[in-house]
Amino acid sequence: QVQLVESGGGSVQAGGSLRLSCVASGSIFRLDATGWYRQAPGQERELIAQVLINHYTIYDDSVKGRFTISRYNGNNTAWLQMNDLKPEDTGVYFCWVNVAKWNGGNFQQWGRGTQVTVSS
Repeated sequence: QVQLVESGGGSVQAGGSLRLSCVASGSIFRLDATGWYRQAPGQERELIAQVLINHYTIYDDSVKGRFTISRYNGNNTAWLQMNDLKPEDTGVYFCWVNVAKWNGGNFQQWGRGTQVTVSS
């Protein structure tokens, strides 16, 4: 099992910045991908950014150019730097990992989420 601890959420005015952190611990063979899902009020959870083990990054169009995801493989930590925040960025942000198993295959894990609120 893998434990994910998120931090860095909060409230900010439009145009402001926040930085989310996620630390993974437990039985980890390899984190093939780390990312963040966002769930806006009344909406489905959606993947907005992910970074692969080789540091290749993928972003949803809604955050491209404003958010930056990064990771440090040495201690299984990932960050999401969010700049120029907009009210539509409001939601619960969940850290997500795609973990390679010791004996083959992968599984996914989500954190408990952290609230981000952007006011206009």
